Amino acid sequence: MATFVLVPGGWHGSWSFEAVVPLLERAGHAVHALTLTGLRPDDDNATVATANLDTHADDVLRLLDRAHITSATLVGHSYGGMVIAAAADRADGRISRMVHLDAYVPRDGESSSTTERYREAFAAGAATTGYAVRPPDGGDPRRRPHPLASFLQTIRLTGTLAQVPRREFIYCSGWEDRTPFSELHTRLQADPEWQVHDLPTGHDAMHEAPEAVAALLLGECIADASRMHRRTDDRLAIEDHTSPVHPASHHSCLVWDHGVPGGQLRTTRMAEIGRPCRGVEDPSGRPRRA
Repeated sequence: MATFVLVPGGWHGSWSFEAVVPLLERAGHAVHALTLTGLRPDDDNATVATANLDTHADDVLRLLDRAHITSATLVGHSYGGMVIAAAADRADGRISRMVHLDAYVPRDGESSSTTERYREAFAAGAATTGYAVRPPDGGDPRRRPHPLASFLQTIRLTGTLAQVPRREFIYCSGWEDRTPFSELHTRLQADPEWQVHDLPTGHDAMHEAPEAVAALLLGECIADASRMHRRTDDRLAIEDHTSPVHPASHHSCLVWDHGVPGGQLRTTRMAEIGRPCRGVEDPSGRPRRA
């Protein structure tokens, strides 16, 4: 059983993972979805004004302490990538896997204010209070003003992140005309220490494609979701022709079967089909083709 710690992006709370959490729990894993300090409904103005990146990293570390977690999978979406990097650097070896879900993968000294456009947007968003950035127009009404200091603070890394055994980046390619992560995507693709997945969704993948996000997090098969298709039999099919088979796929393949009311995730063992698995397969163990 794995233990997932899910960290939301800017302006969001634990609710941003509401469609993914039950899929992970149904597969038998422990899941902790966080709402960071300064974004909770009962946080006062002083709490919002003083919360920064260190505060949010401490939110994660306090959870590890409180729940006695010694082998966590940290998942950070967007700004949450900054948080899980800062937390993992200070977690004393308690992180076994990091997944940056269309998220920042910072190097020492970097911040969320990566471009002048973002710096101007954050400043404009915080013009009313001076310390809280209002959510961009549109989007979920549950979003809350985000502590400005957490966007501006630069991260300090000691190099211990390199000791995390498994590091992954999920690139959402459905908003390539606006994404700030295209250069990061290229950099990590060239880094043999990172596993990179492509997901053809917009930035809010947890709501657009929760089943595909869960499949990647469960890690039970290779899932290059850039080749995701919906078949007429209403099963999710993911093809992969380029990525190497993930070691876990030598043991099982993930099946997401929409033919079952409400959908169901289950596995097909390699022993049953006599070979490593490729992609999300149909219940017989044969790869689905679009």
